[in-house]
Amino acid sequence: MEYTFRSTEELLEFLNEELLSASEAAELLEISKARLGQLVKNGKLKVAKEQPKMFLKSILLDKKDELESLRKKFRPYDE
Repeated sequence: MEYTFRSTEELLEFLNEELLSASEAAELLEISKARLGQLVKNGKLKVAKEQPKMFLKSILLDKKDELESLRKKFRPYDE
C-alpha cells in the first residue's frame, strides 16, 4: 500500500488516526499485551515502529477479522 500526502498537516493527521500503541492494539484486538507480543514475535503481526511498538490500524483491523473467525471456529461455546 502506498500513501501520498500533500502537506505535513495531512501526514500528521494520518499518523494520529492510524498509528496505535501496543496497549491500544491489544484493546482493539481484544487480546492481552502478552498475546500481542507473541503475535509480533511469531511474525503474525507486523509493527510499524519497533520502539515503542506502534501498529497501523488497517493491519490491526485485518488481524481482528482473522482472530474473530478463528475464535468462532475453535471456541464456538464463547458465543
